[in-house]
Amino acid sequence: MTKKHIDIILDEIRVVLSKIDENEVNDVVTAIQKARGIVLVGAGRVGLAVRGFAMRLGHLNFSAHMIGDATVPAIGKGDLLLAASGSGETETIYHLVATAKKNKAQVALITGNPQSRMGKLADYIITVEAPSKVKAVKGFTSLQPMTTLNEQCLAILFDAIVLELMEEMKETHDTMWNRHSNLE
Repeated sequence: MTKKHIDIILDEIRVVLSKIDENEVNDVVTAIQKARGIVLVGAGRVGLAVRGFAMRLGHLNFSAHMIGDATVPAIGKGDLLLAASGSGETETIYHLVATAKKNKAQVALITGNPQSRMGKLADYIITVEAPSKVKAVKGFTSLQPMTTLNEQCLAILFDAIVLELMEEMKETHDTMWNRHSNLE
C-alpha cells in the first residue's frame, strides 16, 4: 500500500514540475544573484519549504532572512523579497509584498496563480501549476489532501534552484558545509 502511494505522489510531482518554465526560473536565479539582500516569506507548510530554501541561500553565502526571524533587516532598493503563495492571495503575505514594493525592493513570487493580487505586484513569477485553496488546475486533481502537492513541489523546485546556483557560483558540498552552523 505505501509503495503504491509513493508512486502516486512521485507521479503527481513529475506532472507539476514538468510544466515549470525554465525562463521564469532563470529570471529568479538572476534576481537572487544580483540582490543585495533577500527576505523570504511563506505561510504554513509552504513556509516550511521556504525556510529550508532560506537556509540553503545562507549556506551559499547570500544575505538571506526569513520573515518572522528577529534578524530580518529593513528591505529596500537592491533587495529581493521572495514570496511563495499557492493562491497568490494570502492576506498577510500580500501586505508584505505591497510593503516591499513601496520600499522599492523587487519581488519574486512562486505561485499557482500569476493573475493574483501578488502576481500583479511581482517583478518575477515562477508558476507552479499545483492545485491551491483558491485555484484548481484544469484537467488535474491530486490524490493528496489540501495543498500537499504544492508544498512538495516547492521543496524540490527550491533544491533544484540551489543546484543551479551552486553550478553558477562554483560552490560545492564542502564550501557550503563551511558556512553551516557549528553551534549544533
